[in-house]
Amino acid sequence: MCIALNAAIFLCTAAAYAGCFRTETGWSRENGLAALRYFTILSNLFCALAALALAVTLASGETPRWVWLWKYVGTAAVTVTLLTVLFFLAPAAGFKALLAGRDLYLHLIGPLLAIASFCFCERLYPLPLPLALTGLVPVILYGGLYLYKVVLCPKEKRWEDFYGYNKNGKWPVSFAAMMIGGAAVCCLLWGLYRL
Repeated sequence: MCIALNAAIFLCTAAAYAGCFRTETGWSRENGLAALRYFTILSNLFCALAALALAVTLASGETPRWVWLWKYVGTAAVTVTLLTVLFFLAPAAGFKALLAGRDLYLHLIGPLLAIASFCFCERLYPLPLPLALTGLVPVILYGGLYLYKVVLCPKEKRWEDFYGYNKNGKWPVSFAAMMIGGAAVCCLLWGLYRL
């Protein structure tokens, strides 16, 4: 069951990301690479690669702790994606827009599969709360990248503020909210893992 779930996460995520290269006129390498600026894509790819590694090690009969921890951190990252969409982005942009096509998988189904597989099927090692907080690492790294690319880098190289985190110059508030939200996700997964 665990192997099948992780294989499904990897294959479905790969298919969803492949769709990012498709445009109305054909295939675009630039389009696919540009999608890598989004936390949604990065978190899902990170989790999918961890799922593949976990499936392979489960099939071999021995899963190293670092592979299991990688899957946990990937699960935390896609859980942040899920909750950000449900409670921050979708109420403003509309649920229909953010839960359609491949986004239905990337924003909802994929994260739920990762949560279910890790918390209820992959209890291979203890997950103490301090270790659970390593799930904050992707949020911290992406938060720093987003701050640089949206606010600090030269204007001609900046990204548009597509998540709206710097709206009205409120970057510090957004960053604090991301850290608090990320920590809450870690605590949520820690609690589910202990059920």
